[in-house]
Amino acid sequence: MRQLSSKWFYDDRGTELFRQIMRCPEYYLTEAEACIYRQSVPQLIEALDGRPFDLIELGAGDGSKTQILIEEFLRAGLKFSYRPIDLSGSALAELGNLIKLRWPTLDFNPIQADYFEALNRLGTATGGRQRLLLFPGANIGNFSPAEAVAVLQRLYSFLSPDDLLLTGFDLKKDPGMVLAAYNDAGGLTAAFNLNLLVRINRELGGNFELDCWRHWETYDPAEGAARSFLLPIEPQTVHLQALKRQFQFRAWEPIAVEISQKYNLREIEGMADAAGFSFQHHFTDDRLLFTNSLWQVPNP
Repeated sequence: MRQLSSKWFYDDRGTELFRQIMRCPEYYLTEAEACIYRQSVPQLIEALDGRPFDLIELGAGDGSKTQILIEEFLRAGLKFSYRPIDLSGSALAELGNLIKLRWPTLDFNPIQADYFEALNRLGTATGGRQRLLLFPGANIGNFSPAEAVAVLQRLYSFLSPDDLLLTGFDLKKDPGMVLAAYNDAGGLTAAFNLNLLVRINRELGGNFELDCWRHWETYDPAEGAARSFLLPIEPQTVHLQALKRQFQFRAWEPIAVEISQKYNLREIEGMADAAGFSFQHHFTDDRLLFTNSLWQVPNP
């Protein structure tokens, strides 16, 4: 099956559409994680044990939820820097403006890059500083379980003993609720996914006939995988001038564009062990829709 990576969703238009999705009543994930952040601050401060640290966020976006942690960390008198990482330059610029307005003295250094390129740039921590690496928003769910463990193992390789990883996982739940979150009644998710084709037309000189493509969402509760597809309603030949290539699509031949994997708590703990971490704690919202799982790099 043909596939487009979900990391290409976030041009300026895609970033704006996703902000609108996060405000949709069907999209429970954002508010659930924000609730967790508000409730988990005392335990996170305890885990950080008063040392200066670097707060590194993978896929920061506009940092709306992370602002909760920043505010509480500063109120508690913690000494830290903030290093948000994102592919979207516009999202990081907007975040930078907000940081300057709210916390002008905060040590703020954004990096526009993918996760691993950015972590390579950061290198190892200096001066005995601890690291708290945030992987929020169930972004780990954009990988299959086997791929997710491999990603987490790579994150482990960038960290040092006692460093912390706080990862957002969407939990298995009512399949109807999951399906609605990725197929909202207002059509924002459909527009978000179809924007991939808009971007290809603009940036690669493509000629996708946009009116001929549809968004389709599925959820398999046994596997725990929500999957998004783009489907052409009629045959189409697509030319990409920048690549000097063409692609033939049959009617209803799907392009896979995203997986959103769901887990239970025991599966998450197994992933921590498989990636080399020491599991510390699950922070869940009151309805058990979502968890932020705190792991630590063990001392040898």
